[in-house]
Amino acid sequence: MNKSLNLFLTACLVLLAGCSTPTPTSQPTTPPTLSPVPSTPTIEAPTATLAPTATLQPVGGGGMIVFDSNRDGTYQDIFVMDTLGSGITRLTRGESNFFAGPLSPDGTKILFTGYGLTRSYVGLMNADGSNPVDLSQQPNSDEGFATWSPDGQQIAFTSRRDGNNEIYIMAVDGSGAKRITSDPKDDFAPSWSPDGKQIVFVSDRGNPTDYNNVYIMNIDGSGVKRLTNSAKEIDFTPAWSPDGSKIAFRASDGTQSDLYLINADGTDRVNLTNTPGSDEWSPSWSPDGSMLAFQTDRDGNWEIYLMNADGGNPENLTNNPADDERPWWH
Repeated sequence: MNKSLNLFLTACLVLLAGCSTPTPTSQPTTPPTLSPVPSTPTIEAPTATLAPTATLQPVGGGGMIVFDSNRDGTYQDIFVMDTLGSGITRLTRGESNFFAGPLSPDGTKILFTGYGLTRSYVGLMNADGSNPVDLSQQPNSDEGFATWSPDGQQIAFTSRRDGNNEIYIMAVDGSGAKRITSDPKDDFAPSWSPDGKQIVFVSDRGNPTDYNNVYIMNIDGSGVKRLTNSAKEIDFTPAWSPDGSKIAFRASDGTQSDLYLINADGTDRVNLTNTPGSDEWSPSWSPDGSMLAFQTDRDGNWEIYLMNADGGNPENLTNNPADDERPWWH
């Protein structure tokens, strides 16, 4: 069993391949202790309404960033903020972790990974935090890493319902789930291409050392192509650029993780962060493709940063002593 699969079992698949809910003083390989909680989250209405069409400074094309943080308590809850780090609004409240996911293309819904007593699940709520639902409805399976199709009509996600991590596609209401990968190894962390024709994901298939590499495939699971090829590296959380020409992802050599950029065909790999002694995770593109949001512990705890798409001008967006993680820019 590889490192990512071990952490899927221990962290309910939210941060695989060495990723888990980090603490301010540790690498993101140690998950937090979860207290027994109901499978249905308790949602707190936000103190202010942050509409997806709010007028913001045009940083990276403007928009908003969904993220999760333990700034208001022990557990990770979901928040939204503008691209200046202001207007922060808490969307969830409960006695378990909620990990942030992306906003729908029309900005009205948010996907998330929730935690029950014995499992993780794909959740969906309105952009103001209201009306959360469990889309998974799989009492004996861990599920997560949900992502939208460009037209907002389908959701790709990772599930263990068939025994190992595989990628599925389902309707927005959770119906019609269809498995699109079938490999004895683990396939997870999908990201849809902007044209809706392909999915980039990570897998340890074809790797004798059980480390993860980046792959792409057609949305029916055909045409699988390997984009990275390392026997000593854990690749994770690939994210397609808005124009479809680039893929950002995190890679770790076991001592630290950095963010990298490759062309959509796997060529021209560039290290965007290269910060010895710190880790970077969870790249998310700005709407105009000029910037990336990401999380880093370079300041001693997990903060959300913005940087140019070439890695230049990194800036701390959150500046909070708690852990702010998993940004999703919309």
